[in-house]
Amino acid sequence: MASDPSSSDTPPIPVEPRDAASLVLVRDGAAGPEVLMGRRPKSARFMPGVHVFPGGAVDESDFVLESDHALADHVLARVRRQAAQPLARALAWTAVRETWEETGLLLGAAGRVTGDAGCPAVQAFNGAGLAPDLASLDYLMRAVTPPYIPIRFNTRFFIADGAAVRGPLRPCPELEEVGWHPMDEALRLSIVNVTEIVLNAAKRYWEARPEPDPLRPTTMFTQDAPGHIVLREE
Repeated sequence: MASDPSSSDTPPIPVEPRDAASLVLVRDGAAGPEVLMGRRPKSARFMPGVHVFPGGAVDESDFVLESDHALADHVLARVRRQAAQPLARALAWTAVRETWEETGLLLGAAGRVTGDAGCPAVQAFNGAGLAPDLASLDYLMRAVTPPYIPIRFNTRFFIADGAAVRGPLRPCPELEEVGWHPMDEALRLSIVNVTEIVLNAAKRYWEARPEPDPLRPTTMFTQDAPGHIVLREE
């Protein structure tokens, strides 16, 4: 396991982290729960060569999407502890959009979607007769890239049942070797420490299947020095 996505080009002043979202898809498999992951290209500027969940930065167009299957109120309440409502809603769509872009999988249900007509993900959902199923998401945890890293993200990790996705699985230039991995095997892949923490959180979530609760605490991860992990509840 790599310790963190550090770089020798440490800037003297920390850069502002970009808002981002990631989707942890888990499904029941023959040997236990499986999780969808892919490997970042070795040429990538951020976290090269390690396995991650699909995800990416929020786009401006993510704020204008409207789906018949909106984010559940209890999930929205928990995301809003660290994000204004427009951003909280955009983050949920970012996670679903990036999952389609990086894996070809649609997390959707029959319904209507409106948004940026030029967005390929919106077009893919409309073409399949689906609306993004944001209602199926739960909020798992948050991670902020440490301040000594030159590329930083404030990432919200959502979780959903992977059995609900549709479409053929495919890799993309941003995420290679995409596939389903048993949870215990995923922990032995080449991963950074935040991914290990998210995997363990997802495993506990899948075993417990917590009831909807707007007051449920959410874990936040960062590091204040290389190898010095900071975890707190929000």
